[in-house]
Amino acid sequence: MISKSGQSAKKPRSCDVNFDSNRSDRPAIALRLDFSDYDAEGPLHQHRQGQLVLALHGAVTCTTAQGLWIVPLGCGVWIPGGVPHSNQVTSNARLSYLFVEPGAAAMPQECCALSVSPMLREMILRLADMPDNYAPDNHVGRLVRVLLDELTMMPKDGLALPVSKHPKIALIAATLTADPGDRRTLGEWATHIAMSERSLKRLMVQETGLSFGRWRRQLHLVIALRELASGATVQRVSSDLGYESVTAFIVMFKKALGTTPTHYFAARRSRHVS
Repeated sequence: MISKSGQSAKKPRSCDVNFDSNRSDRPAIALRLDFSDYDAEGPLHQHRQGQLVLALHGAVTCTTAQGLWIVPLGCGVWIPGGVPHSNQVTSNARLSYLFVEPGAAAMPQECCALSVSPMLREMILRLADMPDNYAPDNHVGRLVRVLLDELTMMPKDGLALPVSKHPKIALIAATLTADPGDRRTLGEWATHIAMSERSLKRLMVQETGLSFGRWRRQLHLVIALRELASGATVQRVSSDLGYESVTAFIVMFKKALGTTPTHYFAARRSRHVS
């Protein structure tokens, strides 16, 4: 089992498997984890409670049947109870998990990325240091009530990548995830998977809601955020994603998130010092 501090005498196979989220029936419980102590990738699993995965340092990628979410510093992914998911973290990741009892807060019924305010972050970390068997009317119980009220007010963030179980779209997604620098055009992909370009274009929008070009840019953004959060340089990420120049990559990043990679992470570090 994992201690409240996230320390373990013996490295377990997976923190998700070794942590029992049902150990308490309180409205919410929390813990923090340093992934130098645990495996970087957890198997597919689910919880009875809703779960907020919050990045304190580094980044985590959450995957469900509906999509893939990147969680950089200052963001969280909300996963409703009963939704199968897996997590993959960067080697430098420090995370906090918040488990919310069904009906305890008016949260979305679908997975989504949320911006997390510094105040909410600190309340979650405070809860992680508290016993799980708190009384509803004591200090911790009152903290949880305010915490859950704040949680429901957090705005959604657009850091998601739609995925599809369709075998042809899944093949393209798996190939580009393994080699994001692959620059084949939609027409070249259509030839590769034995479809007409028009049919593939229509199928891509039908399955993901995005054009092929927009979907690939979103994939690049998700990968870039994960790698930059792990400590990779802008130059290396730009090269790995197949951009002709660092400038071209920065233009894509700024168009998507409104600022350059350097300013994006500097702003988040200044707001969320852990």
